Amino acid sequence: MIIPVWLERFQIKYVNPLLRPLSKRMPGFAVITHRGRTSGKDYETIVTAYRKGSVLAIGLIHGKTNWVKNVLAAGEADIHVGRRDLHLVNPRVLPAGTVDAALPRIPQMLAKRQGTFVADID
Repeated sequence: MIIPVWLERFQIKYVNPLLRPLSKRMPGFAVITHRGRTSGKDYETIVTAYRKGSVLAIGLIHGKTNWVKNVLAAGEADIHVGRRDLHLVNPRVLPAGTVDAALPRIPQMLAKRQGTFVADID
């Protein structure tokens, strides 16, 4: 985790509710839809996603949060990026320090300091 816990809590409580209505239209943001591991409830989480070919990468500045655990457990998720809805399969988390040329450029740079969520686009 790169950011402090207090900032993460502030973001979840105050910033995310403000961004949620705009996030599907704002460039650079994506909304990932995932199902809770125990509740089975559908959730939407705002993320910053990067695509290169059939690979989608998301930097994990908050660490391995609930949405990551939910997607890993389900093995799939849906994401709205720009004006497109994509289906993600084969989700995985690359540990910090991973060098992978298949990643988009920005996640390659970020992966040196943080974990990276990676999935294939179906």
